Amino acid sequence: MQFSPEFIQKWEHIVNSVVVTDVPLECIKKVTIRLYGNRRRTVNISQLKRAGMDMEAIEQMLNRTFEELGNSVRDVDFMVDVTAVAEIVQPETDRLLKGIK
Repeated sequence: MQFSPEFIQKWEHIVNSVVVTDVPLECIKKVTIRLYGNRRRTVNISQLKRAGMDMEAIEQMLNRTFEELGNSVRDVDFMVDVTAVAEIVQPETDRLLKGIK
C-alpha cells in the first residue's frame, strides 16, 4: 500500500501522541539498546525483514540479545514504523467509518 507524505505525517502525529508500553514487533522499525558506559547496540528490524527473516526469528534473536546483555542494558528505544501502523490500522478504520457520512 502506498501512502502520501501528508498521510504518513498525520499518522506520525497520532503515533507520537501515544504512550508506548507494548508495541507489536511488526510495528517496529529499529530497536536501540542503550548500555551503561555510553555504548549502544541497534537492531534494524526493517532491514532484517527485507533480508527475508521472519518475525518469529527476529523475536528470538532480540530475546537472545537482551539475555546476553543482561544487566548492562540501561534503556531501550523503539523507532515505530509509521507506515506499518497505518497499513494495519487504516483498513480497519475505513471499514468502521464506511457507513458514516
